[in-house]
Amino acid sequence: MTTNLFDCRIQRRTLLKAGLAIGALNFASPLAGAAMAAPERSGGISGVSIKIGNIMPYSGPASAYSAIGKTEAAYFTMINANGGINGRAIEFISYDDGYSPPKTIEQARRLVEDDNVLLIFNSLGTPSNTAIQHYMNEKKVPQLFIATGANKWNDPKHFPWTMGWQPSYQSEARVYAKYLLAHNPSGKIAILYQNDDYGKDYLKGFKDGIGDKLKIISELSYDTTQPTIDSEMISLQASGADVFFDITTPKFAAQAIKKAGELKWHPLHILNNVSASVGAVMKPAGFDHAKGVLSTAYLKDPTDPQWKNDPAYKTWLAFMEKYYPDGDQTSAFTVYGYAVAETMTHVLRACGNDLSRANVMKQAASLHDLKLGLLLPGITVNTGPDDFAPIEQLQMMRFTGDRWELFGPIINGEVSSS
Repeated sequence: MTTNLFDCRIQRRTLLKAGLAIGALNFASPLAGAAMAAPERSGGISGVSIKIGNIMPYSGPASAYSAIGKTEAAYFTMINANGGINGRAIEFISYDDGYSPPKTIEQARRLVEDDNVLLIFNSLGTPSNTAIQHYMNEKKVPQLFIATGANKWNDPKHFPWTMGWQPSYQSEARVYAKYLLAHNPSGKIAILYQNDDYGKDYLKGFKDGIGDKLKIISELSYDTTQPTIDSEMISLQASGADVFFDITTPKFAAQAIKKAGELKWHPLHILNNVSASVGAVMKPAGFDHAKGVLSTAYLKDPTDPQWKNDPAYKTWLAFMEKYYPDGDQTSAFTVYGYAVAETMTHVLRACGNDLSRANVMKQAASLHDLKLGLLLPGITVNTGPDDFAPIEQLQMMRFTGDRWELFGPIINGEVSSS
């Protein structure tokens, strides 16, 4: 097995470089000296550190998302350089699963049973998180702010240790359905979706949203093991559809946009938000091909000039330049990683000295109108004991040829967790 650059041992060196060596923490906290001699407490907490686990596809078909994990590692390095969390350094341990659920299970067990992390934070992928959901809840280890919009993460009654972060795929798909019903009620729809829980969740939300009022004339799936989706795109074009709902992860989203352009097929192209990155999708697809694509947003687009003088954008840009200089400043994934890490940091600080796993979940479920600098104006984070859906608002956007342009109102896409 290949250990990625965020292995636990390398994390320890990162802490030293960040100025939060054990001695530095001892200086910062009068209690740290006593804590150093004590054995590490259960649940990834010692007097000097907080162990946070993470699982990302640093390799494989969804490796474009690896920028999220790298941004989070950089964010926590920044937090450590500025004193950590109540005098404790964050030890961020991130492993590669290649977007393979069996590997996710292996890495989750490694984090929980060998590394003894406090929680697993923002692990990526619907099938991957589904594979470990029962295990995490049986172990009573938080599976927190996970990087997937499946509706099932909002189920505190049955899975009290699992919580998502981003808007659900079903609520997002319903927004697209509402848009088509209002603006293209006679459209003939073709759908391409990833053949797993992620793709099927979007599909369900969209079909629930359109009911029997719009006509789907072609519906095809693909597997992430495929090298391309060219044949599917050719079939969808041949269907005669003039609306294309594109439910794909970044690698295949770029292929779909590019192939549609090469085929000179110009339907109303709706792309799911998780693949709306300018740097990772639109640029490799070709800006000319991507022009006119529709999607939704809840985070500020780093390529949008309207944020040029925005204080939060400037703070993020300074962070990127100092802590992640090799990162893509046009990528939505670096914005996402920063914002979700900010949320995690807020929760840890709210825990005070009670960093038990139960209190982490209690604080995560007690967010009220939390404002994050990189959320769109008007969008806030809200949770409750019976509401594990932190973000439920979206705004439509259109790709103009080199950037996304927002339009229309902020829409609440809340979906029942039943």
